[in-house]
Amino acid sequence: MTTPESAPVAAGYAEALAELDDILAQLERADVDVDVLAQQVQRAATLIAFCRDRIGTAKLQIEEAVAGLGDPA
Repeated sequence: MTTPESAPVAAGYAEALAELDDILAQLERADVDVDVLAQQVQRAATLIAFCRDRIGTAKLQIEEAVAGLGDPA
């Protein structure tokens, strides 16, 4: 059984980015509830960390692939 702590934050970068866009739209509303605000900001921080990790991983994979281009096959 998957626990919330071991569950992935999002299925992927695009999903996390879309959720961040949704959160931003909610936060820009004038009638946002302060309790919801705190929860949404925490979720946004989690999603941002997830996205940064995905970007870092992709960067390393790209650098490895480019470095391998100079090696004869």
